[in-house]
Amino acid sequence: MSQQVKSLSASEAWQICQKNPRTLLIDVRSSMEYLFVGHPVGAIHVPWIDEPDWVVNPHFVIDIRKLILGGVSGDADDSVPIILICRSGKRSKEAGTKLVEAGFSKVFNVEEGFEGELDDKHHRSTSGGWRFHDLPWEQC
Repeated sequence: MSQQVKSLSASEAWQICQKNPRTLLIDVRSSMEYLFVGHPVGAIHVPWIDEPDWVVNPHFVIDIRKLILGGVSGDADDSVPIILICRSGKRSKEAGTKLVEAGFSKVFNVEEGFEGELDDKHHRSTSGGWRFHDLPWEQC
């Protein structure tokens, strides 16, 4: 059976990070979002798409491999868990698919992202996401 990106709630992602210190929580949003909107405490910033050109980061997989220092192995039980988060779960799912295609076996996506979907008034963080669930976050 082929590997795929597994979906997690923000709370489930935080629990995994607390239980396994090897877990990498990767924020794939743009630099501006990461710095000024805020990010989960402990998240490492590796953008999937970033300013100024707004193109997919051609070094994304290599950047993740550098973070785990070769921690990917053929044994799924020994691989470093990688949890990806973006604004609403869409970019992080795309980035996760790329990692799975590159051979990573424990790839997770925070399905509501950091801010969740837009509400009826075009606001975020009102019905879903990391911040909505009152999980630890910070901003610059």
